[in-house]
Amino acid sequence: MRQFRDFMLALGVAVGLALAVYLTFSAARWLNHGTGLHFWTTTSVVQEVQSLSDLVTVKFVMEKVVVLEDVKWYGENRVLLLAHGVVKAGIDLKRLEPGDVTISGKRITVQLPPAQITDAYLDDKASQVIDHATGLLRTFDKDLEQVARQNAVDDIARAARKGGILDEASKRARTELESFFKRAGFEQVEIR
Repeated sequence: MRQFRDFMLALGVAVGLALAVYLTFSAARWLNHGTGLHFWTTTSVVQEVQSLSDLVTVKFVMEKVVVLEDVKWYGENRVLLLAHGVVKAGIDLKRLEPGDVTISGKRITVQLPPAQITDAYLDDKASQVIDHATGLLRTFDKDLEQVARQNAVDDIARAARKGGILDEASKRARTELESFFKRAGFEQVEIR
């Protein structure tokens, strides 16, 4: 009888200890993963967002005809270029600082850096020189085509700005980051 009682006591202690360990780990898992916020600090949020680096959210594709002439009294050089340009815009998240993030419970407020054009270039496969002309007393200026290409990139980037690429990049970045923070466990997200 005494052995049975000792066995039951040992069994009860073992079951109680196992239950205590299980409840401890369950509670810790619930606290950490149930809300997703237990370890979020301003610094950890900034580090996570900065790791995204450049968040490119908009890409405009445009075509432009560029005519560049170099006229001298003894003749002219002219290039006619059909430029196929690409302009990308987004947010440089590396510029985010701890002062730009406020966390209060399950609410986060983030002040984003302004949107900027991250890249503007010509698609060389789609761009082509349609015509180039050289006057009778002139030699063709090979730098004229490069100047025409650079002018095309500048014009396309300017047109993208006027077309609202930066506003669109800001809107899309806010949408993407709001989704990111909600997946991280925040219930109220304000992106400015």
